[in-house]
Amino acid sequence: MVGLVRGGSRPSAPPQGSRNRGVLIIVQNLPVPMDRRVWLECQALRSAGYDVSVVCPKGPGDPSHEVRDGVEICKYTAHAGGSGFVSFAVEYFYSFLATAWLTLKLWRRKRFRVIQACNPPDIFWPLALLLRMLGGVRFVFDHHDLCPELFQSRFEQSSGVLGRMLRWLEWRTFRSADHVISTNESYREVAVGRGCVPAERVTVVRTGPDPDRLRRTEPNKSWLDGRKHLVTYLGVMGPQDGVDLAVQCADWIVHHLGRDDVSFVFAGSGDCLPGLVALRDRLGLSEVTFTGRVSDDVLASILSSTDVGLCPDPKNPLNDVSTMNKTMEYMAFSIPVVAFDLRETRVSAAGAALYAQPNDISDFSAKVVELLDDEARRHEMGALGRRRVVEQLAWRHQSPAYVGVYDRLFDVPSEALSPMVAVN
Repeated sequence: MVGLVRGGSRPSAPPQGSRNRGVLIIVQNLPVPMDRRVWLECQALRSAGYDVSVVCPKGPGDPSHEVRDGVEICKYTAHAGGSGFVSFAVEYFYSFLATAWLTLKLWRRKRFRVIQACNPPDIFWPLALLLRMLGGVRFVFDHHDLCPELFQSRFEQSSGVLGRMLRWLEWRTFRSADHVISTNESYREVAVGRGCVPAERVTVVRTGPDPDRLRRTEPNKSWLDGRKHLVTYLGVMGPQDGVDLAVQCADWIVHHLGRDDVSFVFAGSGDCLPGLVALRDRLGLSEVTFTGRVSDDVLASILSSTDVGLCPDPKNPLNDVSTMNKTMEYMAFSIPVVAFDLRETRVSAAGAALYAQPNDISDFSAKVVELLDDEARRHEMGALGRRRVVEQLAWRHQSPAYVGVYDRLFDVPSEALSPMVAVN
């Protein structure tokens, strides 16, 4: 890796033209660079001449401080808790304090001019307001999730004191922001509608994959475990992700439809992983393998061997308007997709997916089998998905809009703009 400095070493010099163009990005729910969207944002800003820093939690084995590819990353030890609401509240309170401490330390040294907060959760606006008061720091809200709907999907509660509190936190975040970055048009509607943000202060920047890095290579037959076909789920395994429905889909295909030629790989981790493994064992599905979180090389090996990618996210107020990263990662690997019929999934995948009746496992399973039995259609849909990524959805098509937000906030004259380079 280029420019990697560990421990307490001093960061490398900022790129030419980045003096007084400091940006701090804060993230709570994933380390960086594991958060691929945030890392692409960091690289895009760095390439455009900005001095970029990040505050985020540590991943396993991460240092507390490093400079990676010119981006200074300060990390705190993540809070290890359970999955209940009280545990999340404690985690968020701890994360706010840890983030505030590292942010103020960076502010004393670097005097950055813009802070970008990525949700969930919607708790960092007081820190942004403090920095605005101390030094006129501008606040960008990178809107990754609908936190009230996320809470509802996890805890099946949408009203009461907690629901109202989450909506107030979301509203305060919107109202405190100098600019909002929405991941799709549906989220933009939320920002303008219930967030009351003027339309000119909202920019859509989709989470686009990097097709140069995510592309099909030689398949690894070992993932098929001696069977003809491989069906894969990739991603987080939380209550809102519907991975239990994907396991039930495997059960339907194997035990109800009697297919003995299909293997299933579930790659990823999350709160629900132990329960999902237990469900697989209760259903007697030796055809299903859970890998846990894997390296990029292993993931590429799995996806290069996959015939059909699963997007089992059930239809609910959160999922219907959210962009699923796994959908576009399947498409980058030329994998046709089976998904429930969700508004934003159709926007992402278009003809690269088959759409089952929402939350109907039998219809979802039938669509999977339909693709497994039609090789020509799989190849046609996979090629279409790859073209959509390369020509429309890839990060290189999104990054100019993202960097443009900062160029406007910093009043960068057009003749002084740094040329954008491809982010690899």
